Amino acid sequence: MKKYIIAASLIIGTGVIISSITHSCTSMATSDLGLSIIKNILLKGIDKGALVYGNRDTFLQNNLVDKALPKELRDINSTLEKIAPSLVKKEREYIADAAVYTVNISKPILQSAVHSLNAQDVTRIIQGEKGTATLILKEKTSQQLIAAISPKVEEELNKYGIVKTINTALSGSNLLGSLLGGNQSNVNAGGLSTLASEQLVNGMFNIIEDYEIQNSKSLLGPLGK
Repeated sequence: MKKYIIAASLIIGTGVIISSITHSCTSMATSDLGLSIIKNILLKGIDKGALVYGNRDTFLQNNLVDKALPKELRDINSTLEKIAPSLVKKEREYIADAAVYTVNISKPILQSAVHSLNAQDVTRIIQGEKGTATLILKEKTSQQLIAAISPKVEEELNKYGIVKTINTALSGSNLLGSLLGGNQSNVNAGGLSTLASEQLVNGMFNIIEDYEIQNSKSLLGPLGK
Protein backbone atom coordinates (compact mmCIF):
# COMPACT_ATOMS: atom_id res chain seq x y z
CA MET A 1 0.00 0.00 0.00
CA LYS A 2 1.17 3.47 -0.84
CA LYS A 3 2.98 5.21 2.01
CA TYR A 4 2.32 8.75 3.18
CA ILE A 5 4.54 10.94 5.28
CA ILE A 6 3.55 13.47 7.89
CA ALA A 7 6.26 15.97 7.06
CA ALA A 8 5.53 18.72 9.53
CA SER A 9 6.54 18.72 13.16
CA LEU A 10 3.73 19.64 15.51
CA ILE A 11 2.70 19.56 19.12
CA ILE A 12 -0.56 17.81 20.00
CA GLY A 13 -2.19 17.62 23.43
CA THR A 14 0.64 16.81 25.83
CA GLY A 15 3.21 18.70 23.81
CA VAL A 16 4.96 15.65 22.32
CA ILE A 17 6.75 16.60 19.08
CA ILE A 18 5.87 14.41 16.13
CA SER A 19 8.10 14.64 13.08
CA SER A 20 8.59 12.73 9.83
CA ILE A 21 6.40 9.77 10.81
CA THR A 22 5.55 7.37 8.02
CA HIS A 23 2.12 5.76 7.89
CA SER A 24 0.12 3.85 5.36
CA CYS A 25 -3.30 5.25 4.50
CA THR A 26 -4.97 2.55 6.57
CA SER A 27 -2.77 2.86 9.65
CA MET A 28 -3.04 6.66 9.47
CA ALA A 29 -6.81 6.45 9.45
CA THR A 30 -7.09 3.99 12.31
CA SER A 31 -4.35 5.34 14.55
CA ASP A 32 -4.80 7.67 17.49
CA LEU A 33 -2.23 9.90 15.80
CA GLY A 34 -4.30 10.37 12.64
CA LEU A 35 -7.43 11.07 14.63
CA SER A 36 -5.63 13.56 16.87
CA ILE A 37 -4.25 15.46 13.89
CA ILE A 38 -7.66 15.78 12.24
CA LYS A 39 -9.27 16.88 15.50
CA ASN A 40 -6.49 19.39 16.08
CA ILE A 41 -7.05 21.00 12.67
CA LEU A 42 -10.81 21.25 13.15
CA LEU A 43 -10.60 22.57 16.70
CA LYS A 44 -8.21 25.29 15.63
CA GLY A 45 -10.55 26.15 12.75
CA ILE A 46 -13.43 26.42 15.22
CA ASP A 47 -11.33 28.68 17.43
CA LYS A 48 -10.60 30.92 14.46
CA GLY A 49 -14.29 31.06 13.56
CA ALA A 50 -15.22 31.87 17.15
CA LEU A 51 -12.78 34.78 17.16
CA VAL A 52 -14.40 36.18 14.01
CA TYR A 53 -17.91 35.72 15.39
CA GLY A 54 -17.01 37.14 18.76
CA ASN A 55 -16.05 40.50 17.28
CA ARG A 56 -18.75 42.52 15.54
CA ASP A 57 -16.40 44.49 13.29
CA THR A 58 -14.34 41.44 12.31
CA PHE A 59 -17.53 39.56 11.45
CA LEU A 60 -18.76 42.37 9.20
CA GLN A 61 -15.46 42.48 7.32
CA ASN A 62 -15.11 38.73 6.74
CA ASN A 63 -15.78 37.74 3.14
CA LEU A 64 -16.27 34.06 4.04
CA VAL A 65 -19.25 35.09 6.16
CA ASP A 66 -20.60 37.27 3.37
CA LYS A 67 -20.36 34.37 0.91
CA ALA A 68 -22.62 32.36 3.23
CA LEU A 69 -25.53 34.79 2.80
CA PRO A 70 -28.55 32.72 1.64
CA LYS A 71 -29.88 33.57 -1.81
CA GLU A 72 -33.27 34.65 -0.44
CA LEU A 73 -31.70 37.13 1.96
CA ARG A 74 -29.30 38.34 -0.72
CA ASP A 75 -32.29 38.99 -3.01
CA ILE A 76 -34.13 40.88 -0.28
CA ASN A 77 -31.05 43.01 0.32
CA SER A 78 -30.64 43.70 -3.39
CA THR A 79 -34.20 45.03 -3.45
CA LEU A 80 -33.65 47.07 -0.30
CA GLU A 81 -30.48 48.58 -1.77
CA LYS A 82 -32.65 50.27 -4.37
CA ILE A 83 -35.14 51.79 -1.95
CA ALA A 84 -33.50 51.91 1.49
CA PRO A 85 -29.75 51.19 1.34
CA SER A 86 -29.18 52.27 4.93
CA LEU A 87 -31.52 49.49 6.04
CA VAL A 88 -29.26 46.83 4.53
CA LYS A 89 -26.37 48.19 6.58
CA LYS A 90 -28.48 48.05 9.74
CA GLU A 91 -29.63 44.51 8.97
CA ARG A 92 -26.04 43.34 8.53
CA GLU A 93 -25.04 44.99 11.80
CA TYR A 94 -27.92 43.33 13.66
CA ILE A 95 -26.93 39.94 12.26
CA ALA A 96 -23.37 40.65 13.41
CA ASP A 97 -24.75 41.33 16.89
CA ALA A 98 -26.59 38.01 16.69
CA ALA A 99 -23.29 36.32 15.78
CA VAL A 100 -21.68 37.67 18.94
CA TYR A 101 -24.77 36.69 20.91
CA THR A 102 -24.81 33.07 19.71
CA VAL A 103 -21.16 32.08 19.25
CA ASN A 104 -20.98 30.57 22.72
CA ILE A 105 -23.90 28.33 21.78
CA SER A 106 -22.37 27.16 18.52
CA LYS A 107 -18.81 26.57 19.66
CA PRO A 108 -19.49 23.79 22.22
CA ILE A 109 -21.73 21.95 19.74
CA LEU A 110 -18.95 22.00 17.14
CA GLN A 111 -16.27 20.99 19.62
CA SER A 112 -18.38 18.08 20.86
CA ALA A 113 -18.87 16.85 17.30
CA VAL A 114 -15.12 17.00 16.66
CA HIS A 115 -14.41 14.93 19.76
CA SER A 116 -16.92 12.33 18.52
CA LEU A 117 -15.03 11.72 15.25
CA ASN A 118 -13.87 8.14 14.79
CA ALA A 119 -11.49 6.12 12.62
CA GLN A 120 -14.12 5.71 9.91
CA ASP A 121 -14.47 9.48 9.68
CA VAL A 122 -10.70 9.87 9.36
CA THR A 123 -10.59 7.24 6.60
CA ARG A 124 -13.19 9.20 4.68
CA ILE A 125 -11.27 12.44 5.24
CA ILE A 126 -7.99 10.99 3.97
CA GLN A 127 -9.63 9.45 0.92
CA GLY A 128 -11.73 12.54 0.16
CA GLU A 129 -11.09 15.92 -1.36
CA LYS A 130 -9.76 18.94 0.50
CA GLY A 131 -12.38 20.20 2.93
CA THR A 132 -13.84 16.76 3.65
CA ALA A 133 -13.20 17.08 7.39
CA THR A 134 -15.31 20.24 7.50
CA LEU A 135 -17.96 18.59 5.32
CA ILE A 136 -18.29 15.73 7.81
CA LEU A 137 -18.50 18.21 10.68
CA LYS A 138 -21.21 20.09 8.78
CA GLU A 139 -23.18 16.90 8.17
CA LYS A 140 -23.06 16.07 11.86
CA THR A 141 -24.02 19.48 13.24
CA SER A 142 -25.62 21.81 10.68
CA GLN A 143 -29.27 21.21 11.54
CA GLN A 144 -28.52 21.07 15.26
CA LEU A 145 -26.75 24.42 15.09
CA ILE A 146 -29.58 26.13 13.19
CA ALA A 147 -32.14 24.76 15.65
CA ALA A 148 -30.02 25.87 18.62
CA ILE A 149 -29.33 29.44 17.52
CA SER A 150 -32.50 30.37 15.57
CA PRO A 151 -34.53 31.34 18.68
CA LYS A 152 -31.65 33.52 19.92
CA VAL A 153 -31.17 35.10 16.49
CA GLU A 154 -34.89 35.86 16.30
CA GLU A 155 -34.76 37.34 19.79
CA GLU A 156 -31.86 39.56 18.79
CA LEU A 157 -33.48 40.74 15.54
CA ASN A 158 -36.80 41.44 17.27
CA LYS A 159 -34.97 43.52 19.84
CA TYR A 160 -34.18 46.04 17.13
CA GLY A 161 -37.47 45.76 15.25
CA ILE A 162 -35.64 45.04 12.01
CA VAL A 163 -38.41 42.82 10.60
CA LYS A 164 -41.05 45.52 10.97
CA THR A 165 -38.69 48.08 9.45
CA ILE A 166 -37.99 45.87 6.44
CA ASN A 167 -41.68 45.24 5.88
CA THR A 168 -42.40 48.96 6.05
CA ALA A 169 -39.67 49.67 3.51
CA LEU A 170 -40.94 46.97 1.17
CA SER A 171 -44.63 47.79 1.56
CA GLY A 172 -46.27 48.20 -1.81
CA SER A 173 -43.56 46.18 -3.52
CA ASN A 174 -44.63 43.20 -5.58
CA LEU A 175 -41.22 41.62 -5.27
CA LEU A 176 -41.55 39.97 -1.86
CA GLY A 177 -43.70 37.12 -3.10
CA SER A 178 -41.17 36.13 -5.74
CA LEU A 179 -38.26 36.60 -3.35
CA LEU A 180 -39.69 34.50 -0.54
CA GLY A 181 -41.89 32.17 -2.58
CA GLY A 182 -45.64 31.96 -2.84
CA ASN A 183 -47.81 34.99 -2.23
CA GLN A 184 -46.17 36.29 0.92
CA SER A 185 -46.58 40.01 1.38
CA ASN A 186 -44.41 40.30 4.48
CA VAL A 187 -41.08 39.06 5.74
CA ASN A 188 -41.88 37.22 8.97
CA ALA A 189 -39.59 37.17 11.97
CA GLY A 190 -39.17 33.40 11.86
CA GLY A 191 -38.27 33.48 8.18
CA LEU A 192 -35.69 36.21 8.56
CA SER A 193 -34.15 34.65 11.65
CA THR A 194 -33.90 31.30 9.86
CA LEU A 195 -32.11 32.90 6.91
CA ALA A 196 -29.80 34.79 9.26
CA SER A 197 -29.14 31.59 11.22
CA GLU A 198 -28.26 29.76 8.00
CA GLN A 199 -25.77 32.50 7.19
CA LEU A 200 -24.20 32.27 10.64
CA VAL A 201 -23.88 28.49 10.49
CA ASN A 202 -22.61 28.29 6.92
CA GLY A 203 -20.26 31.22 7.46
CA MET A 204 -18.70 29.39 10.40
CA PHE A 205 -18.19 26.30 8.25
CA ASN A 206 -16.62 28.44 5.52
CA ILE A 207 -14.05 29.69 8.03
CA ILE A 208 -13.34 26.20 9.36
CA GLU A 209 -12.99 24.81 5.84
CA ASP A 210 -10.64 27.62 4.86
CA TYR A 211 -8.47 26.86 7.90
CA GLU A 212 -8.52 23.14 7.09
CA ILE A 213 -7.46 23.68 3.48
CA GLN A 214 -4.78 26.22 4.39
CA ASN A 215 -3.24 24.03 7.08
CA SER A 216 -3.93 20.38 6.23
CA LYS A 217 -0.99 20.13 3.82
CA SER A 218 1.58 21.31 6.33
CA LEU A 219 0.10 19.18 9.11
CA LEU A 220 -0.78 16.02 7.23
CA GLY A 221 1.87 16.00 4.53
CA PRO A 222 1.24 14.88 0.94
CA LEU A 223 -1.75 12.56 1.09
CA GLY A 224 -1.99 12.14 -2.64
CA LYS A 225 -5.32 13.96 -2.87
